[in-house]
Amino acid sequence: MSTPRQIPNVVTIAGIDPSGGAGIYADLKAFSAHGAYGCGVVAALTAQNTQAVTGVHTPPIDFLRLQIDTLFSDVRIDAVKLGMLGTADIVFNVADRLAHYAAKFVVCDPVMVAKSGDHLLAKNAVAMVKEALLPQSFMITPNLPEAGVLLDQRAPESVKEMYRAAERLRELLPLSSERWVLLKGGHLPGGELMDLLFDGDRMVELPGQRIDTKNTHGTGCSLSAAIAALLPQAQGQFRPVEAAVRHAREWLLRAIAASGELEVGKGHGPVHHFHALWKR
Repeated sequence: MSTPRQIPNVVTIAGIDPSGGAGIYADLKAFSAHGAYGCGVVAALTAQNTQAVTGVHTPPIDFLRLQIDTLFSDVRIDAVKLGMLGTADIVFNVADRLAHYAAKFVVCDPVMVAKSGDHLLAKNAVAMVKEALLPQSFMITPNLPEAGVLLDQRAPESVKEMYRAAERLRELLPLSSERWVLLKGGHLPGGELMDLLFDGDRMVELPGQRIDTKNTHGTGCSLSAAIAALLPQAQGQFRPVEAAVRHAREWLLRAIAASGELEVGKGHGPVHHFHALWKR
């Protein structure tokens, strides 16, 4: 008799977007779409829709830590997705608790700016991300502007510049263990997409076709959440991390392509997380 598949428990530590397109709500949809049980720790509350972020409120640090400690003391957590953390104090304390619990498969999406252009990470928090959070991360998934901020340089503007940026980003992660950089090239000019996946040794080019739509709210959140959900399930496969990333990217591209089936807001609408599950 075959052993039943163990359903992974995956937690997102991020912000709340009331419109459901990004943040914790989007992460939970991505977890569910990939067969994982989703948990959530609220690191920030936002007043947000598809057009703008009009306010941000963060919980007291003691309560943030209490959320994490209460969850991890009871629930087996198989992977962690990190999103909007907002302040240096939040970043430090999240990193501290992840280190305490030796959290596995931490996928860090360094959320800095919303699709609307609103800043979601304080400037003084960037140094704390590099100092405290990246050492706890199994994978980081910056887009090109975020890569520029992390490297204190302008954002890469070509695939050639992306190669060098991916190499430098990998140097920010612990060199003595398996760690990954997924550098997302969605901000490159032109119709072609190129992401780079790098572990310090092998650079994998992940090309794609750009989809003509304004419905791209929460794409970064959803992709990193899908990867976090898939990493525990991919173990045992050939090149498991690459397999998880490829699967997540293919799912996201289909979710973007199907986003027109939804009618959510007047700005940058959300992707269709359940395009493969809901009947048209």
